[in-house]
Amino acid sequence: MSHKLLSVQGICAGTEDKPILHDVSMELDSKETHVLMGPNGAGKSTLGRVIMGDPTYDVTSGGIVFDGEDITDQAADKRSLAGIFLSYQAPVEVPGVPLYSYLRTITQKRPELKMTARKFRNRVGEIAEQLDMDSSFLTRELNVGFSGGEKKKIEMLQLLLLRPKLAILDETDSGLDVDALSVVSRGIEAYRSECDGALLIITHNTRILERLTVDRTHVMVQGRLVAEGPGSLIDDIDAHGFVQFERASEDGGAA
Repeated sequence: MSHKLLSVQGICAGTEDKPILHDVSMELDSKETHVLMGPNGAGKSTLGRVIMGDPTYDVTSGGIVFDGEDITDQAADKRSLAGIFLSYQAPVEVPGVPLYSYLRTITQKRPELKMTARKFRNRVGEIAEQLDMDSSFLTRELNVGFSGGEKKKIEMLQLLLLRPKLAILDETDSGLDVDALSVVSRGIEAYRSECDGALLIITHNTRILERLTVDRTHVMVQGRLVAEGPGSLIDDIDAHGFVQFERASEDGGAA
């Protein structure tokens, strides 16, 4: 049975000199797939990072409750250990840290994911094969020298290995060719079928949504949620774009 997993309550947030999010509220139940759409610069990625606890942004009002606990003031590492996962548009490179060692370290910090070295090696190998990832990637430095598509595969590997309660995927389809997009879509499908977690997919492109059943669609313009509806709202956006929602934002109302 699903339960209320995430509740974003009237969040206002931004950087030191620039307010970005304005009175944003959103709720996700476990096992649901939500999509956050909007034009470039709407504040979608900022919301994902605020939920994750990125210290770049200051929350000036409102709150965030995750799995029944107020996490508004928690650090990002605490939120990660609680089961929140965020994939970035441009994953950072970490020289000197082999991918395999990184994966082993982060799983050891989660008691429910601890396993013997042999079981861990087998599990990582299974996921890599599932994602058509060359096993030699595991010995390379984290994201160093990887293509955009390869970095996204690594994020899907982490997603399936960590099995988070909430996965926030920020522009995961950005810049991917058809083959890489197919692999990422398979990773998302596997997460949906193997885990009980919720998905929040942030995008302005509907390609990655074609194989997914979407429970709820949210539209953000200029840092405000101006529309919310069922998955079928995506079809309307495909047909008409964001113009109607931008007008709603200018009028100060919601579509």
